[in-house]
Amino acid sequence: MDASFDDLLEANQRYATSAPRNFDGYAHAGIAVVTCMDSRLQPLEMLGLFLGEAKILRTPGGHVTPDALLGCALGVQLLKVDRILVISHSRCAMASGDDQALRDRIRTERGVDASDYQFGADPDQDGRLRADVALLAAHPLIAGQATVGGFHYDVDSGLLSRVC
Repeated sequence: MDASFDDLLEANQRYATSAPRNFDGYAHAGIAVVTCMDSRLQPLEMLGLFLGEAKILRTPGGHVTPDALLGCALGVQLLKVDRILVISHSRCAMASGDDQALRDRIRTERGVDASDYQFGADPDQDGRLRADVALLAAHPLIAGQATVGGFHYDVDSGLLSRVC
């Protein structure tokens, strides 16, 4: 085996000595968050939440993918979620253009053909956010059981604003 992950395994050994234990897996603040995988976002911290209080689902662009939809539905049905936030953010690569623009960028920057892939890129962040919120709010395992809202996070100011 190569040593590519050794630094992380060593860090985990240190973490394990004081890692939180005895959590039950519920969202104790009743929150689920669907947001982007961008490393500039810290979902718990941006909302004043702590470990064990929310379910965090991260996808490219913070879009409600089929897996994120299932995660939210399970959160509502089994994990005490009663509020769902969908959060987009400024300077997001998934809002910089459409899928073709991403394919072109991958080909130019990496020399890889990504023509067979659908990424879900959409420059209309607010429109996509509204559609994702509507999708969640209408889902039969969520509708009437959880409040769903759409928000936008500014990576430069750290401020969150409600879109829908």
